[in-house]
Amino acid sequence: MLHINDVVYRIGGRVLLDQASVHIPAGARVGLVGRNGTGKSTLLKLMMAELAPESGEIQIRPRARVGRLRQEASESTGSLIDTVLEADTERTALLAELDNDPAPERMGELHERLATIQAHSAPARAAQILSGLGFPAEDHGRSVQEYSGGWRMRVALAAVLFSQPDLLLLDEPTNHLDLEATLWLQNYLSGYPGTLIVVSHDRDLLNEVPNRTVHLENGKLVAYGGNYDTFEKTRREKLELLVKASAKQMEQRKKMEAFIDRFRAKASKARQAQSRIKMLERMGPVVSVIEERSITLEFPDPEPLSPPVIAVENGVVGYDGRAVLRKINLRIDQDDRIALLGANGNGKSTLAKLLTGRLALMDGEMRKSSKLRIGYFAQHQTDELNPDDTPLGHMTKALTPPGGMAPPESKVRAHLGRFGFGVDHATTKVSSLSGGEKARLLIALMCKEQPHLIVLDEPTNHLDIDTREALMAALNVFEGAVILITHDSHLVESCADRLWLVADGGVAPFDGDMDDYKKWLLSQARDARRDAAPASDEAQVSRKDARRAAAEARARIAPLKRKAEQAEKQVHDLTAKKSTLEEKLADPKLYEGPAEAVAKIQKDLGDLSRRLDDAEAVWMEAMEAVDAAEREEDALS
Repeated sequence: MLHINDVVYRIGGRVLLDQASVHIPAGARVGLVGRNGTGKSTLLKLMMAELAPESGEIQIRPRARVGRLRQEASESTGSLIDTVLEADTERTALLAELDNDPAPERMGELHERLATIQAHSAPARAAQILSGLGFPAEDHGRSVQEYSGGWRMRVALAAVLFSQPDLLLLDEPTNHLDLEATLWLQNYLSGYPGTLIVVSHDRDLLNEVPNRTVHLENGKLVAYGGNYDTFEKTRREKLELLVKASAKQMEQRKKMEAFIDRFRAKASKARQAQSRIKMLERMGPVVSVIEERSITLEFPDPEPLSPPVIAVENGVVGYDGRAVLRKINLRIDQDDRIALLGANGNGKSTLAKLLTGRLALMDGEMRKSSKLRIGYFAQHQTDELNPDDTPLGHMTKALTPPGGMAPPESKVRAHLGRFGFGVDHATTKVSSLSGGEKARLLIALMCKEQPHLIVLDEPTNHLDIDTREALMAALNVFEGAVILITHDSHLVESCADRLWLVADGGVAPFDGDMDDYKKWLLSQARDARRDAAPASDEAQVSRKDARRAAAEARARIAPLKRKAEQAEKQVHDLTAKKSTLEEKLADPKLYEGPAEAVAKIQKDLGDLSRRLDDAEAVWMEAMEAVDAAEREEDALS
């Protein structure tokens, strides 16, 4: 489907892609991963021919339809349903031609083509996607312009999914989704019939959807079989092997160099010294092991307060006299780790604004500790940053008391250093910072007064996976209270001790973990579909027939699973053999022997690499067959 061959691309003199190459087979679901700023979004633009490489080439299968989710919100002025339907440009063009009363023979061709592309079911398919992304059926006729930027991004996502291109490119598709819509999207993409490349920092999505991972690092593209967890494990093992090989090679070089220095001038040993000089030349440079610098975050710990820090009794909160949440009864202590669950629009952000003092109670009572300091993070605050100022400038202003003197620059830099802003980064203009760096600056500003309670509303949008892991680590050692609103279930599972469900106009503890919550969401969705489905005698299948169909589906799955297991074993065996050969090639002692031995291992490694590529393709095809059969079984059960 896609070949990237020796592509070079620079931005402002900085090399993003340095002779990068990778092959993506048809039908693959690929997670494109790498640190922020490595060039993942740029690579997608190169695939779309929106940018041109300096050298190298990108080849996409001829006549393949390519679709990309852009980072800009939909600017359509039409209704939700019409905007999504218009994404199928062929259907739209055929219907427009049909409206112009074509000749009878052409009309027949148009109707035949419309039937082939299943145009009659397009409105139902578009409505299903919109509903899955959180738009109730009764709102499908509303104008796109009635919605905020985040919701218009959902419309753009619905449109590109509906168009179902042969090659689908998604750039951070979950950034504007709540957990419910994210789960739906994971399920939808897991069965995508075309080729998919997704750029995401959502660890759950990268584990649930891709069957192949491509890592962009140091300008190179490296393909791995499997999802993100598999990639991380394989890469860690590969780095460990490189470290060992590098240590061996350095030790061997030191011994040879010591021998050469000692005996170069001695006549009886001169020949041996020259021999070792040639060995050194054949060995080449020491194996390079380059690890990207990791980000660390550190929340300053506040002084302890007497519990509770916040208590609400029979609270009512809302906007303009209209209640959003009623009968709020809650208590927050300084050691609490609480995640708020519930669909967007149910009142999670409203509750956060109440707790942070941005909204007052309409009724009821709230008690707070008199010394309580609260930090609040929300993504929309990035719009309040001055693009021409620097992190150092923003932080200096934030730490300067009204009418007082600015703090020493060393103190300001020390605070910024807690959040990954080094000497150079602290003086970079905000306009030049990435989305993740702006988020870290907002977190640093939030923590300027050592808050006892921090409220984080979607903190992980634009953060790469390594920075998300750093955020989790910082939250877990923070000695204050934390309230999380996030669609990142991995963050919730790692940090939250308590779950509160915000739904049906109230707030209540959720008894269970994130797996229980996901199951509950799926059961709610099934109940909603069942209630919405019209009952008819023709549509009903007897329980006996349903059980028979399910049994037949299970019988079909068994041999498919065996084939997938055999293919996986072959991939595992070939990978182990390949690692053995690579380890041999990294051993300096090999180069002391005949050159023919080195050439043979290199040839065997090339043959093994080709066999491994073929085996991975077979494994991927087998796994897709199993996935399809299991979805069929789920539909019948």
